[in-house]
Amino acid sequence: MKLNELKPAQGSKRGKKRIGRGEASGWGKTGGRGHKGQKSRSGGSIPAWFEGGQMPLVRRLPKRGPSVTKHKRIKYDVVNVKELNCFESNTTVTVEMLSDRGMVKHRNARVKILGDGSLEKELTVCAHSFAKSAVEKIQQIGGKVEVIS
Repeated sequence: MKLNELKPAQGSKRGKKRIGRGEASGWGKTGGRGHKGQKSRSGGSIPAWFEGGQMPLVRRLPKRGPSVTKHKRIKYDVVNVKELNCFESNTTVTVEMLSDRGMVKHRNARVKILGDGSLEKELTVCAHSFAKSAVEKIQQIGGKVEVIS
């Protein structure tokens, strides 16, 4: 026996139902679709969520939550104060420098500095937003905070 000689057992496979091939086939004329109506027509399918003309559930329920609110939340890439220790003291830390080091995912992302950890070096940090604790920790050592608009 060879692979090209393999066949299914006799009578185990049934042929495809050929609809609309004359009355003698038993599936002629309407082809199993019945008489008239939307489902009898070509292209006449109803979506799964259709409720027969009744007001759909999606439209009956009240609309609430962030998808309806008018303001958009600003997304920040966050960097903690403890991560800034990798820079040398008396340097100006910019968003480009943070993205080069891999601390920020996108080069032109909005950056927020958070106050987790401690800072041991005097730095000038430029970012779009700062946490209050981060500002205190940077200024406590003698560094400066510059907010980018």
